[in-house]
Amino acid sequence: MNKKLTLTIDDDVIKQAKKYSKKEGKSLSEMVENFLKAASEEKTAKSHQSTPLTRSLRGSFKAPAGFDYKKMLTEELEKKYS
Repeated sequence: MNKKLTLTIDDDVIKQAKKYSKKEGKSLSEMVENFLKAASEEKTAKSHQSTPLTRSLRGSFKAPAGFDYKKMLTEELEKKYS
């Protein structure tokens, strides 16, 4: 269900946004809606930014007790770049 929303935005910003939306072939309302969707999804996605492949592999590797990932990574990077 769509609802009407009133926004207060600087005139110059509105003019630029209208030019851009026309160039993109989208309505300004559609662009604002897409921006708000993306902004709200981005917040929730920040806590879980993984691809489907990454998610499918989660839990498939168990590191040995006492495994220090950061130490191993540092050592390997030192080897690579020295």
